[in-house]
Amino acid sequence: MADKDIIISEKLDYRGLVKFSDLYQYAHSWFMEENYGVIEEKYSEKVSGNNKEIDIEWKCTKPMGDYFKIEQKLVWEIKGLVDVEVEIDGKKTKMNQGQVKITFKGAIIKDYSSKWDRSPFNRFLRDTYNKFIIPQRIDAMEDKIKADIRSLKDDLKAYLDLSGKR
Repeated sequence: MADKDIIISEKLDYRGLVKFSDLYQYAHSWFMEENYGVIEEKYSEKVSGNNKEIDIEWKCTKPMGDYFKIEQKLVWEIKGLVDVEVEIDGKKTKMNQGQVKITFKGAIIKDYSSKWDRSPFNRFLRDTYNKFIIPQRIDAMEDKIKADIRSLKDDLKAYLDLSGKR
């Protein structure tokens, strides 16, 4: 069984104007540009009147060679999303208003294909390998995961701040 360690957990909370479909596409394109595979594990939308509540879970993975894999999990909670019409540069534009909460979790998966899990001796070798031979590589991977999560969070926060100030 692969060895998975959660390295970082961050949250983004925003309330205001946003074009949700554009935010969704922006986040998805960020992962595509960074060569992540994106799996949408959950998408649920509840509509009551003109209010929407949307819950989304993404699992984004990126193999880093044949031993490491980076996994990012995003949990979106959109509450009180309503359609509004705003004027931008003299033109009326449809946007949304509501609360956007995104939880980011970053993990490193070692031996993700479980090649070293075939016997107790191989597991001992894997643990020795992780502990004594490649700790610097593991630290570098953990730093990359933290940097990726913070970069995505900062990009989405800047996007939300920019779109909300129109």
